[in-house]
This record gives sequence, C-alpha cells and structure tokens, in this order.
Amino acid sequence: MKRVFEKVKPDSRIIIGYSASLFLLLVVYIVTIYSNRQLKEKTNLVEHTHKVIFNLEVLLSTIKDAETGVRGYALTHDDDFLTPYINSHPEADSILLLLEKLCKDNQVQLQRLAELRTVIDHRFEIFAKGLEYYRHGQIDSNYQLKPAQLESKRVMNKLRRIVAFMQAEENNLLAERDSALKSKFSSITTITITSLLLTLLLVVVGFVTYTRENKARKMALQNIKEYQQQLGRRIDELNKANAQLLQMRSLEKFAATGRIARTIAHEVRNPLTNINLATSQLKTDVASADENLGYLFDVIDRNSNRINKLISDLLHSTKFSELNFSTVAVNTFLDDTLTMAKDRIDLNKVLIEKNYDSHAEIDIDVEKMKIAFLNIIINAIEAMEAHKGILHISTKQEGENCMITIKDNGTGMDEISLSKLFEPYFTNKPNGNGLGLANTQNIIFNHKGTIEVSSTPGEGSTFIITLAVA
Repeated sequence: MKRVFEKVKPDSRIIIGYSASLFLLLVVYIVTIYSNRQLKEKTNLVEHTHKVIFNLEVLLSTIKDAETGVRGYALTHDDDFLTPYINSHPEADSILLLLEKLCKDNQVQLQRLAELRTVIDHRFEIFAKGLEYYRHGQIDSNYQLKPAQLESKRVMNKLRRIVAFMQAEENNLLAERDSALKSKFSSITTITITSLLLTLLLVVVGFVTYTRENKARKMALQNIKEYQQQLGRRIDELNKANAQLLQMRSLEKFAATGRIARTIAHEVRNPLTNINLATSQLKTDVASADENLGYLFDVIDRNSNRINKLISDLLHSTKFSELNFSTVAVNTFLDDTLTMAKDRIDLNKVLIEKNYDSHAEIDIDVEKMKIAFLNIIINAIEAMEAHKGILHISTKQEGENCMITIKDNGTGMDEISLSKLFEPYFTNKPNGNGLGLANTQNIIFNHKGTIEVSSTPGEGSTFIITLAVA
C-alpha cells in the first residue's frame, strides 16, 4: 500500500511550476517598484524642465511689465504706472535665483543665466535713465532719447534671444526625457506582460498537472478502497467458511462421540447386566450365611447402578431424540427461562441486562430448550463473582434466523478449555460431571441450530445461539 501511495504522490513538476510562478510574480513586483521609481524620477525631470520653461516665461513677462509701466509713465506722468516697474526688479532677481537653483546641474544654462542677469541689469539701468529723463526733462547733455530707445530695443532683443535659447535647450531636454520615459515605460510594460503571461502559463501547467496527478491519486485510492472492500468480503467469507467448518467439526465430533457412547454402552451394559444377575443370585444363595456379605453386595449394586446411570447420561447427551415442537415468542421463552433461574440470580446478586431487538417466534421443544439455556445461564452465574456479576441477554433477527446472545463478565476461559467445552465429562467445576454443555449442544443441534462461544480470560464469555424463525 505504501508503494501505491508513493506512485501517486504529486509530481515534483507541480512544485517547480508554482515556485517559478511565485518567483516570476516576485520579479514583476520588483520590476514594478523599480519602474515606479524610474517613472517618478523621469516625471520629476519633466516637471523640472517645465518649471524652467515656465519661469523663463514669467521672467520675460516681468521685464515686459516693467517696460510697459515705464512707457505708461512717459506718456501720462502718472506714478501709478510705475508700480509694475518698481516690483519687477526684485521679482526678476527672485526668478533668476530660482532658475539658477533649477539649472545648477547644467553649466550651459548657468552661463546663459549669468549673461541673462547682466542683460537684465543693463535693461533696468536703461529704464532708470529714461525715468530720470522723463521726470526732469534731461539727465545730462550726453543722454539722447532716440539712441537710448534703440539701445533699449537691442537689449530687449538680446534678452528675448537668450530666453529663447534657454527654452530651446529645455525643450530639447524635455523631448529627450519624454522619449526616455516612453522607452522605459514600454520596456517595463513588455517585461511585466511577459512575466504575467509566463506566470499564467506556469499556473495553468501546474493546475493541469495537479489535476492529472490528483485524478490518478483518486483512482489509486478508489482502487485501494475497492481492494479493501474485496479483501473484507473475502475475510467475511473465510470467517463464515471457518465457522461452518468448525460447526461441521463439532457435528462430526458430536456424531463420533455418540457412536463411541453407544458402543461403550453396549459393551459395558452387557457384562454389567451379567454382573447384576450374578450378584443377585449370590445374594440369594449366600447372604444368609454371613451378614457382612450383604454389605458388600450393596456396594456392588450401588456402583453398578452408578455406572449404568453414567452410561445413560452419556447416551442422552449424545443422541438425537424426538422433539415436541411448539411455537413460542423468543423473548417470552427467555423471560420464562430466567424465572426458572431466579433463585440463583438473586442468591449471587447478578444484574440482568436485556436488549430484545427481535420479536420473532421460534419452533422449539420448550422443555428441552429450557434445559439447554438453563445450563448456559447457570454456568455464567457460577463463573461470575457474587454481587459484581452482569448477565447481558440480547436477541436479534437476521433474515430467517434469530440470534440469541448471552454474555457474562466472569472469569472467562483459555483456548484449551474453549476447545474442549462441549466434550462429555470435561469440566472445570469441582463437583461437575461435564455433561451439561454437551447436553446443551445436543439439544441445539437437534433443533438444527448452531452455538458459538468466544471467551477471554478475566473478561468473560459470550454464547451465541442461532435458531430458525418459525
């Protein structure tokens, strides 16, 4: 059986498949974490580029606001127009500092920012001189409006050009980073999908393999179960055949014992009759001559009668006799038999447990069968310790047979005593003659019934009598 189980044990491929699936899922998990970090880094770089481009736009817009404010003041001489100009210079410095921080790892952009700072400072100088001119009419003799405006336009164009270069550089970086981000995302997606497909394939293979192996295992277990059932049936058949064989041996032994008993009776009774006749004649002829001879003749008569009685009992216990059948309920019959043994039961304080599961009727010679069951019950009572004995009697119907079980908790019997239990003159009792159970077996056999006995020393004995239902 162990070899069969080893053959149907799940294939190692199932373990390998599920282990590989778990490994691939772990790889997918690690790749996902790594890809998320990469995507986050690339996203930060893209966001960084957008910040640089946005701040360059804000810087350019701030210079334009300053220029617009100065022009408004030149046309209206209203100080309210100077508010954007006044705020623009600090804002421009702040934006330049932020851009320097953002571009700290790009030397080209840092150089352009330095150039841009110089141009912006120059632009604000031009604004300052122009404001002085508009406020006081002329700053000095060297300042002329038209050349100043031309210079302002040139500086502004240079500023726009630097900003455009920087934005172009950032746009190039943005394009590269977008391309790298797309490539990275595509690679990660390919790896993830491939890993998931392989995992799914391995899971399917493992499931199919497990199903096939499990089916084989179930079939093997089913075969084992069927084999066990067949083995159980064979064992039951062997037990029944063995019981029948034992029953046949008991019948053969019983018949052989009867033949021997009849032979012995014939051979013993003939000379015993001659002895009795001779003794009777001698008693008549010589008894009056000597009184002591009368006593001896009495001894001869008593022993001769005893021998004759033993032979008669042996014949009665081993021969088939005529039966007077009558139909009786098995439970009523058992209760009547227990009533006949009531004195013994009460004397030994035996507890009677009944479990009547059958209400069948049986055809028996009631008087003879009571003798048979009384022998069993009395033997059980005598085998149990007083005040501690429990006699269990149960009935059960199986098909056309009624089974009567009588079980005690007495001393029990060993195998040798059990094998000789129904032999004439075999007894373990000091004053027994060994013919009670032999007579019981004879009565049950006469009714075409069976009697089986099982016993364990120290635990008690069980008698099972099977009789045909009426």
